[in-house]
Amino acid sequence: MKTLMVSLLLMLAVSASSQTVEYEREDSIRVMALLNDAYSVNAGEGRGIGDWVVHFGRAIKGMGVPYVGHTLEPFDKERLIVNLRQMDCTTFTENAVTLSLCMKNGLKSFEAFCHILQKIRYQNGDVPCYTRRLHYFTSWILDNTEMGFCHEIQSPNPPFTGLQTIMVDYMSKNPSKYRMLTVNPEDIPAIRLMENDICGKQFRYIPKQEIKNTTSLRQAVHNGDILAIITNIKGLDTQHIGIAVWHDDGLHLLNASSIHKKVVEEPMTLRQYLYKHPTMPGIRVVRLND
Repeated sequence: MKTLMVSLLLMLAVSASSQTVEYEREDSIRVMALLNDAYSVNAGEGRGIGDWVVHFGRAIKGMGVPYVGHTLEPFDKERLIVNLRQMDCTTFTENAVTLSLCMKNGLKSFEAFCHILQKIRYQNGDVPCYTRRLHYFTSWILDNTEMGFCHEIQSPNPPFTGLQTIMVDYMSKNPSKYRMLTVNPEDIPAIRLMENDICGKQFRYIPKQEIKNTTSLRQAVHNGDILAIITNIKGLDTQHIGIAVWHDDGLHLLNASSIHKKVVEEPMTLRQYLYKHPTMPGIRVVRLND
């Protein structure tokens, strides 16, 4: 069991090796602008980390960031990719989380941002390696929980009336869909081991029919929670990731959307969104630790 000393982990003066970090100047400028803007308004007073997740998610949306898939795999070998110009649902969420952890811990440098991003993206916070990247979001949740960054909410029941049993093998059975596995087929057995590590685990979730604009759901799901939309597609655990935001009419999703082709705060409620997608039976809820 890892020692849950998050502040110590974050304050270590160790940044990812310059040989493994890939970014453009615009990315570092955007990171620093987002952090400096947050600090300049002294917005930290009374804010929990969930508030920061919403703040940075909306700030990224305000930049007009387009949805682009597969931005982490432009090279034949894994590197730590920092890209705030193009995002998919996972990298959008990771960027908002990383910026929020920087604010929580008083870290104001691009190097610190890179270091934290590496911590949450790779198993044990290891140096970038494709087979150590937390590809399945269940792996992401478990590893970041063990690191002390977050925890999964699975009660009360209701609304957490559903039970998901993880059965994943999509990557190892469909390597042709993943550029890195096509280029490096020797990595497939290690991916299968990662899949085996989470297969059979069970987690409580909120079925779509339980997602209503009620006091009980507002108490169970908070602004800034990470919402992992589970799927009934064979071999996968989740289909989409986003950030919880409450409006007067109910729960909405702040996300990098392949439908809208950009980062958006969905105009429809999450309940309406899920009922438009038959492959999405409900949500798991992850909360960062204050």
